[in-house]
Amino acid sequence: MYPLKYDEETCLKCETIDCLTRCQYLSLDLDRAKEERHKILRGEDSQVLRDCVTCYACEEYCPQGNHPFYLIVDRQEQLGVRPVPVPLTKQQVVMMAPRGKIVPEKVHAPVVNLCYFPMLKDTVRGKLFEGASAVVGSDIFCNIMWLHFAKTSVIRERVPRMIQNLWDYYLKESGVDEVVCYHDECFATYTQLAPAFGIDVPFKSIHLFEYLTKRLDTLKDHIRPLGMKVAYQRPCSNRLIPETQPWVDEIFQRIGVERVEREYDRENALCCGGVFRIQQREELADDVLTRNLGDMKAAGANVCVFNCPFCFFAMGEAAAQAGLMPLMMSELCHFALGEGKVMGG
Repeated sequence: MYPLKYDEETCLKCETIDCLTRCQYLSLDLDRAKEERHKILRGEDSQVLRDCVTCYACEEYCPQGNHPFYLIVDRQEQLGVRPVPVPLTKQQVVMMAPRGKIVPEKVHAPVVNLCYFPMLKDTVRGKLFEGASAVVGSDIFCNIMWLHFAKTSVIRERVPRMIQNLWDYYLKESGVDEVVCYHDECFATYTQLAPAFGIDVPFKSIHLFEYLTKRLDTLKDHIRPLGMKVAYQRPCSNRLIPETQPWVDEIFQRIGVERVEREYDRENALCCGGVFRIQQREELADDVLTRNLGDMKAAGANVCVFNCPFCFFAMGEAAAQAGLMPLMMSELCHFALGEGKVMGG
């Protein structure tokens, strides 16, 4: 049920194999990439399956719009290749399961989906989110994180149920047909992952950045340009939805901050390293953290901006110690409107 929509013929016609040759964590020349591609397509073990760090980037690099990363994850699970230790995976599968205790609630637009992050409720406030409803909880958890665990079986089982919960218990009965996705992972689940597996989504999804851009236009007379130099930490899940990236620059322009030009940004972004620690790749996690923060400082940034809560928790403390103020994107916008505060403060 819910088979992956992957076109092998299209894959084999690709001469550059960008999904593998452009990987920032594997070193594969074109000939080796061709060998590994054939192994993956045949369902055989491969260096790629063993060494993949689950950064999602190959989804963005694929020039055919195919789904190489989803195929890799499917193959990992089929062959028993586990990026995360089995005991930890089992623990997380149980801990992150839907509770089945969702209570129907009347909501009103705009509806902001906070996924499984109740600590973000305080960010839905002020002029930016005036009149908004926020929804959160395990029963509407997007479940895209299982890509990191090579557990597409959990995605196939839980994502349809989660989507139906969000629709049935919140949106449909309230007469609302769209949801603002605070987190890249939710927007990517609804607009990219679900269609790739043939899972229906009965509502429209709006990315937080699109919402913020429009709200900032409405509130332009209230904006006080911040004059900061910011580095943006692009999350792995945004690799699935690169079309949302121009809004980052649009937001920064509207609130008067400068996005510093650095090496590890945009298509060349490095992971936050948090998932690598879960995978027990501590050396790699330390390396990407050091490179990311060193790059930000060298480029002259004094603020590190996040949109992913997990990235914030993985890098925030180290960023602060390096002299970079860690802020979620929405909080940066709150600051420009005179309503900002440090997360958790």
